[in-house]
Amino acid sequence: MDIIKVFGDNLKKYRTAMGISQEAFAEKCGMHRTYISAIECYRRSISLENIQRIADALEIQPKTAAARRFFVRNAFLRPGIIKKVASALDFPYL
Repeated sequence: MDIIKVFGDNLKKYRTAMGISQEAFAEKCGMHRTYISAIECYRRSISLENIQRIADALEIQPKTAAARRFFVRNAFLRPGIIKKVASALDFPYL
């Protein structure tokens, strides 16, 4: 399992499901847009501190952001965005 790819894919899927741009998301995390882009494109390794900051901004647990596969019913999301995330991840809504 390539954890950098999994994390980058999950970050992009959650961020786009939230309907938020890289720039707006970076601001929410206190990071730079190019750093978020580099993570999503698998060009950056991520410190544990930044994983926590990103997970907090996504309103999920850090382990969920790094999981290869997870089920939407177990995602720690606001109820209003679960359907969007399920759709973005091509999972049936559970």
